[in-house]
Amino acid sequence: MDNKRFETYDMNKKDSFGIVFLYKFLPGRLLLQLLIRPANSKIVGRIMDSGFTKLFIPRFIKNHNIDLSDYKDVKYKSFNDFFVREVKDGTRPVSFEPHDVIAPCDGKLTAYRITQDSIFEIKNSVYDLKTILKDKKLADDFIDGLCLIFRLMPNDYHRYCFIDNGEVISRKKIRGVLHTVRPIALRKHRIYKKNAREYAVLKTENFDTIVQMEVGALFVGRIKNDLSIKSFKRGDEKGMFEFGGSTIVMLFKQDAVKIEEVIFANTEINVETVVKMGTVIGCSGNRPAAP
Repeated sequence: MDNKRFETYDMNKKDSFGIVFLYKFLPGRLLLQLLIRPANSKIVGRIMDSGFTKLFIPRFIKNHNIDLSDYKDVKYKSFNDFFVREVKDGTRPVSFEPHDVIAPCDGKLTAYRITQDSIFEIKNSVYDLKTILKDKKLADDFIDGLCLIFRLMPNDYHRYCFIDNGEVISRKKIRGVLHTVRPIALRKHRIYKKNAREYAVLKTENFDTIVQMEVGALFVGRIKNDLSIKSFKRGDEKGMFEFGGSTIVMLFKQDAVKIEEVIFANTEINVETVVKMGTVIGCSGNRPAAP
């Protein structure tokens, strides 16, 4: 793959004053304790479902430099209706080459290797898979595997897909709080341990058993997965996030996949790799050698 086609995003970019206030100043940290409660997120969600919030859409588009040419031309009923807008056919092409690993969503990607102790480290915070998954046996299956983290921002497409053909083995929902997933919070809190999240264990045709986890964030109390899905095809929609940015975490077993080395190299220098849903980011671990 031509690594030059990957764009990057500097994780050290300055945050808005509002986010800095909430995480660095005492009055802000006190206010933050109220804002991260899921009950308050539900209130915000109901407000964003209201018709009058359509008034917020033009400013949001301008502030986040959103290119509407990617999206279907429809009339939105509310801000949330706009936030989960659908892309036009063909704007997020998916590779159907069986051995290609694709991104499940738009986002800023970082990659981590899981150790023998089933832990990995993000910005000096150590994460234990057993705590994140609330399942020691499942965590042990991913020892020496890989963890990919896709951080969505407000201007990203907020629907996500399955990365291969397969079936759902199990699902789990974990209650928690709702910190922002911006780097400023990662430096101070173990977000993927504390935040509300839900995940599915998926048996795939080409990448063995994987975990696909959706993590809630500040003002994102509603992760909307289609729970009726039992089997799926590559590229099928799995669900969507409502208002705010959020995160998808993917876990792969040892040697199940090979992820592009540039993504690990970027992660090492605190740079995220920009991807779109369907972007090829690697291949299966047993991909045949090129002739």
